[in-house]
Amino acid sequence: MESTLALQADHIIKYFYEPEKFQVLKNVSFDVKKGEFLSLTGKSGSGKSTLLYVLSTMDTDYEGQLIINGETLTGRTQNQLAAYRNEHIGFVFQFHYLLPEFSVLDNVMLPALKLNRKTKAEIEHKAYENLKLLGLEDQAFKMASKLSGGQQQRVAIARALINDPSVIMGDEPTGNLDSKNTQVVFDIFRELAHERGQTIIAVTHDEDFAKNSDRTIDLSDGRIVHHG
Repeated sequence: MESTLALQADHIIKYFYEPEKFQVLKNVSFDVKKGEFLSLTGKSGSGKSTLLYVLSTMDTDYEGQLIINGETLTGRTQNQLAAYRNEHIGFVFQFHYLLPEFSVLDNVMLPALKLNRKTKAEIEHKAYENLKLLGLEDQAFKMASKLSGGQQQRVAIARALINDPSVIMGDEPTGNLDSKNTQVVFDIFRELAHERGQTIIAVTHDEDFAKNSDRTIDLSDGRIVHHG
């Protein structure tokens, strides 16, 4: 029987060693269902961004086990993880990380060109469809640097979706946006989770954003203090 779980974090322990040894994650365990929109919250220094980087497979220096869609990713090589991320995980950061000298369409196409599973024409079509989904089709041929902050963040979401990832991870995805654009991004995430079955895990300090997501996990001093 196929599992309904998108992600399982099992007894995750993480230390920093500079300037001295410090335990930043203390035995963190939780599951995320497929199609769930989860917010990770907590004060600055609570370990939420560190946890996201472990969950995203970008940080491999931890104890415990990480399973995504039934695959154990703990212990894989950096090259294996990079390939896995590009295919299965979409990222939306606080800063959009678009390439300013590229067009909007080219920025969205990049992860799919790297994956190299489809023809360039197919990728271009998919990128355009994603921009349409986010109300940006009329901006496709503009340079990314010419867009507003809210538009750039929506392009970053379109790019995160290009390889049809099963999990989308956001690190303060609305951190640089005003309340109107924050609502737009939130609504997009909710639609992706509830209508397209994509799993969203977002670190946020925005209380309204967290409160309106399906579930919140609150961290304090490296431990889960609240599941809601």
